[in-house]
Amino acid sequence: MRFEDQRKNLVLELRQAGISDERVLNAFLKVPREMFVLPQFRDYAYQNRPLPINAQQTISQPLMIAIMLQLLELQPGDSVLEIGTGSGYQSALLAEIVSEVCSVEVIESLSLSAQKALRSEGYKNIYFRIGDGHSGWQKAYPVRKEFPRIIVSAAADSIPKGLTDQLAEKGIMAIPVGGSGLQELHIIRRQQGNLEITLAGGCSFVPLVYSKTS
Repeated sequence: MRFEDQRKNLVLELRQAGISDERVLNAFLKVPREMFVLPQFRDYAYQNRPLPINAQQTISQPLMIAIMLQLLELQPGDSVLEIGTGSGYQSALLAEIVSEVCSVEVIESLSLSAQKALRSEGYKNIYFRIGDGHSGWQKAYPVRKEFPRIIVSAAADSIPKGLTDQLAEKGIMAIPVGGSGLQELHIIRRQQGNLEITLAGGCSFVPLVYSKTS
């Protein structure tokens, strides 16, 4: 079956699983996941499951990504801080929906590989920082002090203050929190300066890695 047909089937599967945000579904319909997985896994690109990528990391399950994007209530004019560039697949999905993606990755080789893949796919609204995701978007271009949306693609032991400090008023952040294995997806909203946290179900992500140099 052609990859294009497999993408359509995946979108149908996401819709049947409860994803109703048409912007999110259209993004999944456009982005070629096969371009963001290792060559030996391309035949499995549209199975609804995580897959290994380089540096002992993973490309997340499509449904899990879709759930997080839907919960973020993304708008076309949003600027999104993404923690964990990974293979670049989620970055591409975000770039199809919002005006700007600022993506942070602690593993240099992953970031450079993702940048190459995203450039080859023609994305020009994604910016990159190589460094510790706990500190968010610092010493990077474009200069941004806060974001209306933040998405974290790795599990933190606790909610990093460096990220909540960069969440704008009325902003939303999606972040998995917990130890190795099973975590809880936290949805954080800033309302009148206060952080409101709701739990959105169990999830499983690789740990959010610290860097000693950033």
